[in-house]
Amino acid sequence: MRERRWESSAKMTFGEVLALGERLASLGLAPASPAKDVICYVEEWTVAAPDELDQLDPWATEDVTLVHIREDWQGDFFLLAGAYHTVYQRHQELGTYCSVSHPFRFAGPLRLHHPRAMFWLGFRHAHAFIRVRVHTADVVPPGETRADARRALWLEERQRIFEEAIALLDLPVDVAVEQQSVALRSRDQTVPFLCSWPDAFGPGQFEYNTADAFEFLVPASRLAATWNGAAATVRAYLTGFSEEALREFQAVEGGARCVYRCSVHCCLDELPEILQAIAPEGRLYATLCEFQTQTLQPGGEDASAIIGIVGMEGGFQIEVRLNRAPLPEEAMTDWLETLVGLPMTYAPLPPFP
Repeated sequence: MRERRWESSAKMTFGEVLALGERLASLGLAPASPAKDVICYVEEWTVAAPDELDQLDPWATEDVTLVHIREDWQGDFFLLAGAYHTVYQRHQELGTYCSVSHPFRFAGPLRLHHPRAMFWLGFRHAHAFIRVRVHTADVVPPGETRADARRALWLEERQRIFEEAIALLDLPVDVAVEQQSVALRSRDQTVPFLCSWPDAFGPGQFEYNTADAFEFLVPASRLAATWNGAAATVRAYLTGFSEEALREFQAVEGGARCVYRCSVHCCLDELPEILQAIAPEGRLYATLCEFQTQTLQPGGEDASAIIGIVGMEGGFQIEVRLNRAPLPEEAMTDWLETLVGLPMTYAPLPPFP
């Protein structure tokens, strides 16, 4: 979420991907070999029924999640989330997870943040949670100075929008600016409270937990109401359930498209087989190479870089992610194109799925 990202503009064959690995090895890097064990992340794999996961039986999988996607949805969030919770109560056990996401809007004008934010109302074994995520229009990772002139405005906006969301949820959480960072603290120290990336000129989120599974149903509906009844994409995430339970979840409300996401353990040269198994709409991602940029640019700022393989629609692309730009902005694309031998385009990930 806090990374700079570029991607190749043309599709490649897997043979061309392996040739890129050889190119990187010739530069002194250590890319994955064809026989190396890697973790392949599968996303947006459209399925008609839960048992379609069997197509990945030749490989070990983990973090398997079935996602119900409702596009252009205009229903009652309280009723939808309550229906999922009713089914969850019948099938919950240690390791099961259910959450429902919905976008929301902030009231005032914003200059540096997206007016659209996202929340998740979730249920884990013996507790519930509310998670809120906000995002800036531009991502500037920690350590980069190109947004220093806007930092005071960013801090003021970040503090204000967190306070607005917390007030709507009626949470005992205080927001303050301390040492050029936004700090969130729960006044109830007995309740687990998590906050991620508060210092980043980019995404930020907090998560508040409760032992009362019903506590956040009404507050979450207040957040959803800021969408003013407009059509929204709503997602429900289901992890750790039996096929019987998943079929029961599927009957909650009609019109959902079902997709899987999971992690697959495989050899690098098995990626084409996995891409074929999740065709036609599934996406996969695996890491080809990781390195520190000063290995190749000793005069530049040091950054952590990952060259990844993206598979979709029967072909492959290359992406490069860096935790910060090691060179001046105007030099980055040319350097990356020289590195991978491909035309590259700056392509930050969308702020929300």
